[in-house]
Amino acid sequence: MNELNSPFPTPQQRQEEREAKRSAVLRTAVQMFNERGFHQTSLDDVAARLGVSKPTIYHYLGNKDQVLLECVTIGLSQLIAAAEAARGTPGSGADRLTSFLRRYAEVNMDDFGRCVIRTSEEALAPDSRQQFRALKRRIDAAMRTLIEEAMADGSIAPGDPKLLGFALAGALNWPARWHDPGGPDSAETLAASLVDWLARGFLPRRR
Repeated sequence: MNELNSPFPTPQQRQEEREAKRSAVLRTAVQMFNERGFHQTSLDDVAARLGVSKPTIYHYLGNKDQVLLECVTIGLSQLIAAAEAARGTPGSGADRLTSFLRRYAEVNMDDFGRCVIRTSEEALAPDSRQQFRALKRRIDAAMRTLIEEAMADGSIAPGDPKLLGFALAGALNWPARWHDPGGPDSAETLAASLVDWLARGFLPRRR
C-alpha cells in the first residue's frame, strides 16, 4: 500500500523554507544598505520592501546591527573562501595570486562584498566591530601570503609584500563604489581586465 502524501512539510522542508526566507531578508537588506546607506535604512524599510512585518525581520536575523554584521560576514567569508581556493590552483605563485585577485574583485562587485567596502567600522557595535576587523585581518594576511609565495618562486617581481597588498586591495576595492551591476560589463569581465592591467602595469613594454 502506498503512503499518502502528507500535506504538511517535513522538518527538512521547513528548514529549507526558513533558510530561503532568511536569505531573502539578507539579500534585500544588503541591497538597501548599499543603495541608501546603513544609517539611512531602517528595518521598517526592509520589511516594507519584502512585504512583511518588522517582527519577521527580527525573527530571522535579529536587530539592525546583527543584520549588518551578517551581511559583511558573508562578504568577508566569500573572500576568505576565494583565498583558500586559490591556494589549490595549479601553476606558479603568480597564477594563484591572479586567481585570487580576480575572485576578490568579483566578490567586491556583488551585494555582500560591496557592503563590506561601503561599511565603515563605526557603523557596527563594538563587539561586531571586533569580528569585522578580525575577518579583514585574515583576508589581508591571506593576500600577503599569496604575494610572498609568488615572490619566493620568482613569478612576480620582488618587493614589499605588505605595500603591494595594500596597492592591490585599494585598486580592487574601489569598483564596489562605481561598478553598475546593470551596466554592459559583467563583474567577471571587469575583474579580469582590472587584474590584467595591475599585473602588466601601464607603461609600454620595452624591447
